[in-house]
Formats: sequence, C-alpha cells, structure tokens
Amino acid sequence: MTEHRHASTRPTASGPWVIDTRDIGRRAGLSRPFVRSVPGAGVGLLGVIAVPEDGEVELDLLIESVVEGLLVSGTAFAKVEGECSRCLEPLTDEVEVRITELYAWPDSTTEATTDEDEVSRIVNDLIDLEPVVRDAIVLALPQAPLCEPDCKGLCSECGGRWAELGPDHGHETIDPRWAALQERFSDDNSEEK
Repeated sequence: MTEHRHASTRPTASGPWVIDTRDIGRRAGLSRPFVRSVPGAGVGLLGVIAVPEDGEVELDLLIESVVEGLLVSGTAFAKVEGECSRCLEPLTDEVEVRITELYAWPDSTTEATTDEDEVSRIVNDLIDLEPVVRDAIVLALPQAPLCEPDCKGLCSECGGRWAELGPDHGHETIDPRWAALQERFSDDNSEEK
C-alpha cells in the first residue's frame, strides 16, 4: 500500500487569532494593518478579573515584514469584569495594552539562534496572536483589583462593607480571659433585680 503525501497542501488559517501572512511577503519594508475583534472569553486572571464570556478583544495592529520575520505592533483593548479583592463587590474596567512581537521566519538566523520559547515563530505562513495578547493582558491586569482606590473592605466581625456601615460602626469585644468574670457579674446583677 502506497502512502500519498500532498506537499502542496497548506493548512488553512483557523481561528480568529490566527493570521495568514502569505499576502504580506518576505521583502523587508512591506506591511499590512490588521484590525479585528476576537472572542476574549477567559483572557485575564480567572476568578479575579477577566474578559467576560461574551466579551471581545479589539486588535489594532500593524504587521511589518523585517529581515528576520514579521514584526507585529499595535494595541489590544478589552473590557474586563471581576470583583473587588477587599469588599467582593462586582467591578468593571478596561485594559489597553501595547503589543510588540517578532515572529521569526522559518530557517532565519533568529530561529536558528534562539530557543523555541524565546521568540514566536511563523508556522506554515501562519502566526497565532493569542498567546502574545493573552500574556500582555494578564500582565497589565491588577492581581488584587479594587472597586475604588481607597476601598476599606469588609468588617471582620459582621462581614458588612465598611463603605455602607459608616464611621460609628463597631463591635464590643471582650478579652476571653475576662469573659468568665463578666458572665459572673452579669449573673449577679440579674439576680439582684
């Protein structure tokens, strides 16, 4: 049985984050703008602050052919949702990040002299923007988001939000070493009445 291989068969560009670069060309100086909205569900710090399930990431990029590959530069913008790390209230915010990434041509000096994880690669004339954009957004988001810069958080006794409790809010606490003595005196006072 003979196995047939189709050397001329190209993989198709799949997914909204993938760009087919054949129309840009390899001659240094050629460029193409790339503007697209891509699904951004889960981009961010999951469980803390991230692009919502139905959210999108707006890409406004320029792809330039350079000697060693394709230089992608521009911005990525997204609306994010999460909860305040102090008072647990829901919050919304926006994040805009600057993207600058070199994707190395196959068989280029850059590809030959760098480790696989040091520089992004062009594979079958395709580049995948998702890892670069995802990393940039994650690094730009706060690890402990706040609803307001001066959020006071929650009362450790009752769990109420300090912003709603007011300045006179408090709880009477008794040192446990004196609790038995207080109970004894409160029992004596109630018997005298």
